[in-house]
Amino acid sequence: MDINEQLIHIRQSLAGIAPEIFLGSFFCLFLLAELLLIKWVKKEEISTWLHRIAIAGSIITLMMVLVQWNEEPSFRFHPLLFLDHQAVFFKLLITAAWIFTLIHVRILRYDFPPEFNALLISSVAGLFLLTMSTHLLTIYLSLELISISSYLLVAISPYKKAAEGGIKYLLFGAASSAVMLYGISLIYGLTGTMDITSQHMTAGLLNNSGLVITVAIVLTLSGLLFKLSLVPFHVWTPDVYEAAPTPLVSFLSVAPKAAVVLVLMRLASILPAQYFPVLGGIALISITIGNVAALWQSNARRLLAYSSIAQAGYLLVGIAAYSRFGFETAVFYTASYLIINMAAFFLIDLLIPQSNTGLEDYEGLGKKYIWLSGALTMVMIALAGLPPTVGFTSKLLIFSSLWDSYQQQQFSWMLWLLIGGILNAAISLAYYLRLPYLLFFKNIKSESKANPISKAILSNVLAGLIVALVIALFFKPEWLTNWISAF
Repeated sequence: MDINEQLIHIRQSLAGIAPEIFLGSFFCLFLLAELLLIKWVKKEEISTWLHRIAIAGSIITLMMVLVQWNEEPSFRFHPLLFLDHQAVFFKLLITAAWIFTLIHVRILRYDFPPEFNALLISSVAGLFLLTMSTHLLTIYLSLELISISSYLLVAISPYKKAAEGGIKYLLFGAASSAVMLYGISLIYGLTGTMDITSQHMTAGLLNNSGLVITVAIVLTLSGLLFKLSLVPFHVWTPDVYEAAPTPLVSFLSVAPKAAVVLVLMRLASILPAQYFPVLGGIALISITIGNVAALWQSNARRLLAYSSIAQAGYLLVGIAAYSRFGFETAVFYTASYLIINMAAFFLIDLLIPQSNTGLEDYEGLGKKYIWLSGALTMVMIALAGLPPTVGFTSKLLIFSSLWDSYQQQQFSWMLWLLIGGILNAAISLAYYLRLPYLLFFKNIKSESKANPISKAILSNVLAGLIVALVIALFFKPEWLTNWISAF
């Protein structure tokens, strides 16, 4: 490719990453926005104006991503980025999570420093790049952009525990990042390439022993496992979830997972067969540890933290099944989990806003706030995977894909993963249904932390819409599957 062709390719690539360029410009604008607004707006109103600008920017981003759906799949800055329907779909999920987070902040009247929105924008930009990454270098750099933004978001939160949670997050993140970088260097040394779309990577790995391949894969996956909160990189999760503000925790619990799931699916197309038993083993261990640890929690956010570890394990099951059906169910599970988990954090925050959310504080609130408590009950039922919710459909599809793969490939580890996953789904009922039990079968405490904000009309309407969507997707899963089948 001569210099003219290079320039043409760069121009075309820049035109193909319009949402990312917009987010970069939007980030720079936010760094200056407070200085610009202070001349025309009262100091106490600056936060409100910045929030409005953030919501407007998120909606513009959503429209720009929707336009990309009709573009032909092609590389950007070959071979670093690749835009296809999968990448666009996951970008839509991430943008939806961003918009919902901003709504959550607005309704609950959180008072964050101006840097909050700027860091959130940079995190979204990193997630967008990660969904398109087809090169180990861009995967690593995108993860670092997401991670650094996340560390700062947790640390600047106006909570006493935020600094402690931020430090733990940083230390575990730095360790996983270093291990991942070593794994990438090992793969490059074995194959001579970092392009995950190249067959040279697969061929190069297959020329080595099974132990070498497994070690290289496990080391490379460490950074991705960290973002998914999977064992053994899960230790930071409950502390950060408890320390950070609920809207931020809600975003971090779903958006990075969505982007990482797509990366794992892309890696599945080129890595050798040893990749899938590794994923299956990590999935089963994570599901078991997450569910067992959640049984002993006394804080709602810590409970949801261990729940997210288990749910991330279920996300891996669809990828470990190694079939088109398995990949489609993993995408369906990711989309439905994003809706359900963000709804759970939003509703526990509505009932007891901006507090430590100890489980005992929810006792008896179902008798006083019937609508919100009923909505939270339905969301917990969805997390448990019971009908009539999309959570049931997700788990049914995941297990079905694994069973189909077992019948075709006859790998014994798939059967053990299926049995372990089903048993864990039964165990999870004990803690998912604990919150509904406290809400409706216990007497309210006189010193309850419940806040009158729970009665706000907007919050009640939004809670109702969320529950309607969770139930509607049980009866109409094709609303999601039609998008997924277009990949």
